[in-house]
This record gives sequence, C-alpha cells and structure tokens, in this order.
Amino acid sequence: MTDYIFAPRPNSHIPIVGSDKVFPVHRIYCVGRNYADHVVEMGFDPDRDPPVFFQKNPDCAIINNGDFAYPEQSSDVHHEIELVIALGKGGRNIAPENSEACIFGFAVGLDMTLRDLQALCKDNKQPWEIAKAFDRSMPCSAIKPTAQSGIPHTGSIRLAVNGNIRQQGNLNQMIWKIPEIISYLSRYFELVPGDLIMTGTPAGVGAVKRGDVLTGSVEGIGELTARVV
Repeated sequence: MTDYIFAPRPNSHIPIVGSDKVFPVHRIYCVGRNYADHVVEMGFDPDRDPPVFFQKNPDCAIINNGDFAYPEQSSDVHHEIELVIALGKGGRNIAPENSEACIFGFAVGLDMTLRDLQALCKDNKQPWEIAKAFDRSMPCSAIKPTAQSGIPHTGSIRLAVNGNIRQQGNLNQMIWKIPEIISYLSRYFELVPGDLIMTGTPAGVGAVKRGDVLTGSVEGIGELTARVV
C-alpha cells in the first residue's frame, strides 16, 4: 500500500448515459482549427495550416450541467462547442483503420477560452495553458457509449446563448476525421482508457457574459447546459 504524505485528490470523472458507473478521466486532448469555417474565422488558411493540438487538465471538466464561473483574469471569454471522444482502449501508433475500436463513447463539450489571454500568448509566442486549461474550463455532458450512439461521422453540432443560435455546423465538416485524430495523437502520446479528445469547433465562436445560459448539442449524442456566473 502506498503511503502518501497527504491524501490524493479523487479522480475526475464523467457520468455515463444509462449507467450508474462513471468514466474516470486520464487526460484531455484538444484539437484546434479543425473546421474550415472556424479556421477562416480565426484568420488562418484551412488549406495550408494543419490543426493544432493542446491539452486541458483532467479536473477542468464541469459535469451535471454545473455553472461556469467567469474568470476574473479575463474580459473576453469565448464559447467553443465540440464533440468529445471518450477512449476505452489505447495504445501507440494506432492505425486509422483501428482507431474506432478504441472508442468507448462520445459526449458534448465546451472548450471555454480566454480569448484576450490567448491572443497575448500568441503575440509573445508563449503556450496557451492560461487561456485554455484554466480551472473548470470544460463543461461536459454525460458520455453516450458507442453501443447506443454508433460512430457519429455526420450530424448537427450547435450552440445557443440565451436561446439564440451562435454556432451551427455538421460533424462531416471536420478537416481531420475521428480515426485520423486518434491515429495522429497516438504517434506522440501513449493513449490510454480514460482519455478524452475534444475534436474542434465550427464557426460562430463568441464572447459570453455573466448571466448567459449556454445550451449545446450534438445530434445523436446529447446536450449540455451551462450558466455563466
């Protein structure tokens, strides 16, 4: 038995649709610039610039439609609605044709972003952690197992703020598809059960303010709600 100098924090976890069990979170990987219209929206060329990859921390997740606390360090917090892959198997150098066998299920997530701090990091050629991996920066729905959902290669993805649609797209618009994302990441990281992968956001990202209610959905996967407080 390991003798810790203090009690370790409990693992972060995500509920599972139709189950009393929960999904233990290991790492959270995020894909940037993965919808062409969003790439253009952010000032890049989708035919030249590949998607970028970054991480959030496991305890960034907000579950059960919990509130999102507006960070004091920012005055320009943006929403980014995304499909989330939950891995039940892993490995290294996974071939694209074997990638889907690693998937446990899918969820709906929000990559909340401190856009003003991200811009400052970009200007200074610094990492994005303070803009992307800040505390409780990822509202997430329950995970729907693939046995219930299948693999969603197409389907509506959308976000409304106070009932007004801000983001709307289709999963088939992703530049890098689900098998390619998993395969690519496995070249650089050993993927393991419990990893989550956020797959990018369509156009329409924008600022939120305290009091806003965000409602996101992915067709066939689920919905989430987050109130900005």
